[in-house]
Amino acid sequence: MRKLLGAHIGIEQGNTELFSDFANGGEMWTGSGTRERRKAVRFSEAFRSPPSVQVSLSLWDMDQSANIRADILAENITESGFELVFRTWADTRVARVRMSWLAIGEVASEDDWQL
Repeated sequence: MRKLLGAHIGIEQGNTELFSDFANGGEMWTGSGTRERRKAVRFSEAFRSPPSVQVSLSLWDMDQSANIRADILAENITESGFELVFRTWADTRVARVRMSWLAIGEVASEDDWQL
């Protein structure tokens, strides 16, 4: 369990389109095998330490003729941002993906002492 100190907790959220490969014949739609897309997200204000980040799919447009395979996560989480990651494999065809995210962590306060 992560315990946060103090009363200054920051919560930031967003909804980010990761890709739309159907429109331009990109590899997520036309390819096969292991594929990955990443997108950097910057927080509007830095946290005091790397926050907890949760991600989810808010839109997935998949071809129904193959198994639907997806691995989604947040990686490289820092005080100022992180990377959204979407992975698929085998014969899965993905037209579009949009991901929602939520970051929760400690933020600086006007009352913090600078020594």
